[in-house]
Amino acid sequence: MEISGRITKDAVTAKISNDREVVNFSIAVNDSYRPKGSSELKKIVTYIDCSYWMGSKMAQWLKKGTMVELFGRIGLSVYTNAEGRALGSLTFHTSNIKILVFPKTENTAEAPAFQKKNTAKDEPDDLPF
Repeated sequence: MEISGRITKDAVTAKISNDREVVNFSIAVNDSYRPKGSSELKKIVTYIDCSYWMGSKMAQWLKKGTMVELFGRIGLSVYTNAEGRALGSLTFHTSNIKILVFPKTENTAEAPAFQKKNTAKDEPDDLPF
């Protein structure tokens, strides 16, 4: 299964055992539709909790606002809350993450573009052609 959306907050790494870690994050998936007989466009945002078990180093790239495309499967957790009510939650178990767009930051906008300095060593006056 494939889904894409923007990360809602920075990913968090949780240690499960001595050698197992999981990266947890959430994405927002935007959708819209036009109800029958209406000219108004309805917007829907669906929030999906995700987990990534393939490597905790990926968490450094999963920052709020990053647009990602995820591949994996849906998992269901069913539990009873303190009031005795049966509840459930869905988690997208991610097996592959593709980063589509990094979020814009203030530092990125101000970063100077790479420019090569022209020096006498770089461009000699007596070129052979």
